[in-house]
Amino acid sequence: MKTKAIRFDKTGGPEVLHFEEIDVGEPSAGEARVRHTAIGVNFIDNYHRTGLYPVPLPSGIGLEAAGVVDAVGPGVTQVQVGQRVAYCSGPIGAYSERQNVPAERLVPLPSGISDEQGAAMMLKGMTAEYLLRRTHRVTPGETILFHAAAGGVGLIACQWAKHLGAVVIGTAGSDDKAALARAHGCDHVIVYSREDVAARVREITGGRGVPVVYDAVGQATFDASIDSLSPRGLFVSFGNASGPVKPFPLTLLSLKGSLYLTRPTLTTYTATRDDLLASARALFDVVASGAVKVEVRQRFPLAEAAAAQRALESRQTVGSIVLVP
Repeated sequence: MKTKAIRFDKTGGPEVLHFEEIDVGEPSAGEARVRHTAIGVNFIDNYHRTGLYPVPLPSGIGLEAAGVVDAVGPGVTQVQVGQRVAYCSGPIGAYSERQNVPAERLVPLPSGISDEQGAAMMLKGMTAEYLLRRTHRVTPGETILFHAAAGGVGLIACQWAKHLGAVVIGTAGSDDKAALARAHGCDHVIVYSREDVAARVREITGGRGVPVVYDAVGQATFDASIDSLSPRGLFVSFGNASGPVKPFPLTLLSLKGSLYLTRPTLTTYTATRDDLLASARALFDVVASGAVKVEVRQRFPLAEAAAAQRALESRQTVGSIVLVP
C-alpha cells in the first residue's frame, strides 16, 4: 500500500525533511496498521532530525499519533480493526498517513478523548504523569519548580501538579507565556528573560528552595535549577530545548547540598504494557475529570512538517502542535 510520509536522509535543520510516497506493507505478526488522523509534534523529533539523538538514516520521523486501526497482523489481540487508538513510543515514523505499529504499544482512546487530543497529549501527558507521580511523587503543600511552564509538557504538568495540591512555580520567556502558565496551574511565574530564577525561587520559598526541579530546557537553565534546590533536592532533567547540559564535576552536587540528579525517559517508565496502560489511564482520568485541559493551539498540514518544527524550535509556540494528514 502506498502512503505519504515525511522522511530525511541526512541530519540538519528543518530543510532536510521531505514529503514523499512510500510503501506500507501488511502488518507483520504482532503489528497493527494505523491510519493516522492526527500526529503529535515533539522536541524529541527535532533531536532525531539534528542528530542529537542519532537514528539510522534514511529514516522517517515522529513518535506520536492517533488514528484508526485499518489492519492487524497474525496474533494481535490488543486492538481490532476500526478501533480508535493512539501511541507515542515508536517506532519512529509517525509523520505519515499510515504506519505499522507493534500492537502492544497501542492504547485504545476513550470516547471522551478526541483524536487531536490523543495525538497532542500521549507523549507529553504521560511524561507529566511519570514525572509527577513516579520520578518524584508530588504531595499536597509541596512547592515545585517547573521550567517552560507554557510549553506542551508544562501546561499539562502544571495543571496536574496543582490538582495534586502542590504550590507550582513556573518559568516562562515572556509576559504572554507567563499569563498562560498562570491560567494553567502556576501560583507563581518567573519570566526568566528579565528575572533571576534562583533568587526569585528563594524569595518565594522564604530562602528554603524547592525539593524538586523539572527541567526540559537543559543548558540555559541548568545553573538556575541547581541553585533553586533545597538540600537533598532532586534535579529532574528530561529534555534539552536549549542544548544539552555541559559536563560538570559530580562534586557540584555535594557543594550545592547533597543533591540528587536523574535523567528519566518515557520509554523506561512505559517499558511494559501494564505500565503503558496504567500511565495512559491516569492521564485519561485526569483529563476526563476536567482537572487537566489539553489544548491544541497550532495545526499544520503533514506536508508542512518542517514549518511545524521551525515553530517549535523558535520557542515561540505554546501548548501542543499537531500535524493533520
